[in-house]
Amino acid sequence: MTTLTRKLLQWYRKRARKLPWRETNDPYRIWLSEVMLQQTQVDTVIPYYERWLKKYPTLQKVAQASEDEILKLWEGLGYYARARNFRKACQEVVERYQGKVPLDPQVFSTLKGVGPYTLAAVQSIAFQKSLPAMDGNIKRIVSRLLRLDEPPSKVLSPIGAFLQKNISPKQPGDFNQALMDIGATICLPKNPKCLLCPLSLDCEAFQFKQAHFYPIAEEKNPRPHYRAAVGVVWKGDKLLISKRKSEGFLGGLWEFPGGKMKMGESAKLCVEREVKEEVGVEVEAVKSVGVIEHAYTHFSIEMEGFLCRYLKGKPQTLDCADWKWISFSELKKFAFPTANRKLFPLLPKTNPFE
Repeated sequence: MTTLTRKLLQWYRKRARKLPWRETNDPYRIWLSEVMLQQTQVDTVIPYYERWLKKYPTLQKVAQASEDEILKLWEGLGYYARARNFRKACQEVVERYQGKVPLDPQVFSTLKGVGPYTLAAVQSIAFQKSLPAMDGNIKRIVSRLLRLDEPPSKVLSPIGAFLQKNISPKQPGDFNQALMDIGATICLPKNPKCLLCPLSLDCEAFQFKQAHFYPIAEEKNPRPHYRAAVGVVWKGDKLLISKRKSEGFLGGLWEFPGGKMKMGESAKLCVEREVKEEVGVEVEAVKSVGVIEHAYTHFSIEMEGFLCRYLKGKPQTLDCADWKWISFSELKKFAFPTANRKLFPLLPKTNPFE
């Protein structure tokens, strides 16, 4: 064990954050936490994690659940492919591995949605495999420790070599989680709390008073902004909703049919065109209910909602996976993207055309 590792583990024994997934040895629960924590803050994850386990206390329960049920429980957590992939992976564990999470890293890595980080985190914490985890926090820490003069994405090899050299063979899970905790609470992206860090004497950036310069920033492309419009189509006392295809962005979620506006196209014409192209129904977009704005990781949108009068046509799955006519009160039963849900308070609860 290196001196750095000894300091790290001593600090962790005293300062480890108390988190619900650290109170279990169940590989399923540890795996679930790591899936939920990808790109998501701990405070956001905890209530979702607890609600999930209340409904799905075992991996087998996840495997038996429908995609709609899984996505509804995940609603609002974002990055929905995580939920779809986790369900498929649980099904594979039940079908091929007698319902037991594989403790062979090579086998575990073949499961749907298991990338290098999830592999290392779950295998080190659940099965004590000496696999260093590399998330954004840990890359930042090592970039500062070694004063690496390129963005983390370009120096993954030296970061990985440093972690492999220092990881505790007996407590690899604690090693990884200690670095996660330091990255989340001390070695922050801005204004790092270096005087509280157990590794400050090993940190070149701190020694040279340059912690705020590291890591070197990644090059970022400007985030695109799109204008979109959706139709809230009424027929009698029912609303029309469509389901996004499973593969792809926001896959498997329900939404009001619509899409991006073409150059020079009005929101009204966009809605009428998109509804016909998506579900094969002709509508008249009568009245705007308002415009909402929403930012995703890689782009942002402003989306206008239109109350639409149904004209003719039977819904079809032309550019969607499914469709339903539902009452206003049933909206809460389905998993919708956040941007769609922002429209809910702006909608009438009954057909405005009758």
